Formats: sequence, structure tokens, C-alpha cells
Amino acid sequence: MSDKLYYSYTDCINDCKLLLVDIKKYKPDAIIAIARGGMILAHLISEAINLRDIYTINAVSYYDDIKFQKVKISNIPNLSKKNNILIVDDIVDSGETMSEVIKIFKQEYPNINIKCLSIFYKDTAVIKPDFKVRKTDQWIEFFWEVDLFNRSKEVIWLI
Repeated sequence: MSDKLYYSYTDCINDCKLLLVDIKKYKPDAIIAIARGGMILAHLISEAINLRDIYTINAVSYYDDIKFQKVKISNIPNLSKKNNILIVDDIVDSGETMSEVIKIFKQEYPNINIKCLSIFYKDTAVIKPDFKVRKTDQWIEFFWEVDLFNRSKEVIWLI
């Protein structure tokens, strides 16, 4: 049995639909995608709620499966005219990336409301997403990482 879990496009669409009810109640006026993992989810959600104010922030904490000691953040968008932002990533693993991104926005914009979303999260993370679907303790292979190049060899398919 593999310790990797494959996450398909169909699973992603179904999970996004589950999240939409709560996201619509929050009424974000901007979505921030943590590049690269949050970009596809942020795009899907922005389409679903018809929100064009979508930005990216670069936050790197891994290279392949090697974790850096410190999160590297760049490309911080200007949110001075925003009230409710939604920060989106594919997984909250340790929670360090999401925590650092939130910290930066709270320092820069102390009056802004911030919620975060990820499809997957781990119980051991230092932060839990406000909007989430799946708890895991496995390495996730997302369709956008493997399907185009067929990189994965041993994965469990979600059913």
C-alpha cells in the first residue's frame, strides 16, 4: 500500500461544491491563491462566486518533498481597499505557510477580515483552515501535479 493519495479533478470539483455554501456566506471581496497549490482552487472558487478580484502570493516551504526551515514569501498583493479576504491553498500540512501568509496580511492590513481555505489539512498543523473538506496524514498527489506529465507511479485513487 502506498503512502501517497491521488486527488482527481472530479474530487476537486465535488469538494469545491461542498465549500461554496460557507464561502458564499463569508462573502469575500478578494481571493488570495498561495502559489502554486492554491491557484486552481482559487480560480474555481472565483468562477463559482463570480469574483474577479483574485491575486496570488508566493509562499514556498517545500521543494519536491523536502521541507525548508523557513517559509519564503514574495509577491504580496495590495489589499488596502478590501474587507474580507479568502486565502486559498491546496493543503495545510504543517500550517506554517498559511500562518506566515496570514501574519503578513495582518501586519500590513490590521483591519481586514481573513479566512483561509484548503481542501486537505492535517491535525498536527499549527493552524486549521476555516473552510476545509478532508483531513489526512498522507502525501497528496494532486491531479495538477501528476496528470499532465504522468509523474506518479504508486498512488491510491480516491473513490
